[in-house]
Amino acid sequence: MKLLHTLGGLTLGLALAAGVRAETIRIAIGTQDTTINCATGGLLIRELKLLEKYLPRDGRYRDAEYDIQWKNFTSGAPLTNEMVAGKLDFGAMADFPGSLNGAAHLKAGKKSLFLSVLSGSTIGSGNGIVVPSGSAVQSLAGLKGKQISVPFASTAHGMLLRALKAEGLDLERDVTILTQAPEVAGSALQAGKIDAHADFVPFADLFPYRGFARKILDGAQTRAPTLHGTLVDAAYAARYPEVVTAYLRAAIEADRLFAAEPEKYSELVAKVTGIEAEVAYLFHGPLGLQTRDFSWKPEYRQAVATSIETLRLLKRHDADLTAERFIDDRHIRAAFAQAGLDYEAQLKNYDKQPLKANDALTGQPITDPRRVAQVWVQGEPRVRHYGAPEHALADVKRLEAAGRKVRVVYAQDRELGIKLLARQAWFAVDGQGQVNAFLLKDSATAWAAAQQGRVLDYAGASQAAATRLAAR
Repeated sequence: MKLLHTLGGLTLGLALAAGVRAETIRIAIGTQDTTINCATGGLLIRELKLLEKYLPRDGRYRDAEYDIQWKNFTSGAPLTNEMVAGKLDFGAMADFPGSLNGAAHLKAGKKSLFLSVLSGSTIGSGNGIVVPSGSAVQSLAGLKGKQISVPFASTAHGMLLRALKAEGLDLERDVTILTQAPEVAGSALQAGKIDAHADFVPFADLFPYRGFARKILDGAQTRAPTLHGTLVDAAYAARYPEVVTAYLRAAIEADRLFAAEPEKYSELVAKVTGIEAEVAYLFHGPLGLQTRDFSWKPEYRQAVATSIETLRLLKRHDADLTAERFIDDRHIRAAFAQAGLDYEAQLKNYDKQPLKANDALTGQPITDPRRVAQVWVQGEPRVRHYGAPEHALADVKRLEAAGRKVRVVYAQDRELGIKLLARQAWFAVDGQGQVNAFLLKDSATAWAAAQQGRVLDYAGASQAAATRLAAR
């Protein structure tokens, strides 16, 4: 009887075990698709199903089922609201809204962690200030007495405040700052209802690309680091650390794919978001406006610390939040190790996405990144690269004369080292016909004066380049 009882208990135990359902693990991710430097942490992972590739399937996860949920947002604030409410596990956002995320979690008796950087700039490029295309304003000084709109509590807001202060403009008396979302600001710029607008990726470049605005300041001029990165609910990370690492592995894979074929994945970004591939490539292509970089460089840690303090001064939060407790690099280090990458080496690497190419006009190797120019021709899957702006401009004239359509022309700012939309740039041409590109007219003028040269707009520089090429 005892044996039968034991066997019966075992049978019952096995039956109960068989009836227990495998754990279903939710992975709810909030993305910002139109903030295109978040692409490797959201859009590409989702569209290419990369997360599924790296999710753990052994050990405690052997019988687990995954419920992957994606939700897209246009800004960080509503994303944070849903994270705090427990509706999302991960989120992607910039340093300023990310800091508000950390503060909001603490206020609710919870905690979030800043997991990794996705893309950013240690010198601040990506944020910018634009004016209507017909405005006479050429620099920040020209905004005295003007109205400037900005998405409040955004990374662009922090950039604007620092830039105005550095220019010596009084925030109370010299300018009027209004809160305005990017989609509203675009219409306001076209209608001439605002004098200037400050914004984050990609709007300070998207609006100029679309032809109704002109950039007068890039965040690189402030030298204030900026970033977008990924956050996670701390309790979720403690419960499922392997899932968090898998998510970061997927992001690393997305980065690798983008680096290998930037044109292809810029087109995918365009298809999903409606933001032109030419603008996506401006950021994600080689020598791009920002650098995809998952490591917590000191500059990025400082950006988070600065955003926490700035938001506290603006009375946007009073939480006991510090960058030291908020940033957690354990999972990104684990993801690097699993991917066979050297995290410490990446911490020391400040290079932009590299460009190894020959000049499309001369066939010679490109050696000076300060003078690189690029042309994307309609119908061509790859962007053409040039070792000098005059080569690119002359080739564009030749292509257009032959009836070819050029999608976009890029040039590198000689001083700031950032990629520009060449049709909006200023050019300094020296006595030998060598061309250098600049975001600001004042910078081009100073360079030309030092080189006994002249300042030209895009049309003038194109003609000068074509004339020089014809004379050779």
